[in-house]
Amino acid sequence: MSADTPTAYRNAYARLSRIAAELETGEADLDRVLPLLEEAREAYAQCRERIEAVRAVLAGDWADGGEAEEDEE
Repeated sequence: MSADTPTAYRNAYARLSRIAAELETGEADLDRVLPLLEEAREAYAQCRERIEAVRAVLAGDWADGGEAEEDEE
């Protein structure tokens, strides 16, 4: 599965949620905090990359659509 599939985004978001819940309990072993934070950083980067890709496509489509309408008038 490639990193840009919706499933990959959902999995990364689920990892972030799980990590946040574990850290919020305050019961995470100190030796586990650093690996959790690294995993969270990677998951966040995956989510952000996917969101930015979708934004870029939407911005391009909307910008092109607006120009096409102006050209037709």
